[in-house]
Amino acid sequence: MIAGLTSAAFSRTGRQFDVPCVLDVEVTPESVHAHAFPEGVTLYPGDQVVVHGVPETIDYGARFTMPCTATIIRAGWLTRLWTRLTSVAEITELYEVSFAPVEAAR
Repeated sequence: MIAGLTSAAFSRTGRQFDVPCVLDVEVTPESVHAHAFPEGVTLYPGDQVVVHGVPETIDYGARFTMPCTATIIRAGWLTRLWTRLTSVAEITELYEVSFAPVEAAR
């Protein structure tokens, strides 16, 4: 029993299932984004979302919303814990803060 618990805890790919999803894509001068909104499911730290049926190329200036399917892959408890512990350190990689002397700003 402990061996089964341990292998499930370290498993990167736990339970998986398909859900309907809405994909919102925009490639314009105002915004470049692609958001996937899985329907009827709560995502937790470490879970993976694989979106199916996404166009391979998107023209500049395009903006659309389309229904598709997403596969949710649940993380094991150890992966979930590790994700929570490391997320604070990793979020700091997304921004940079610097201070310049007042003389340099003039």
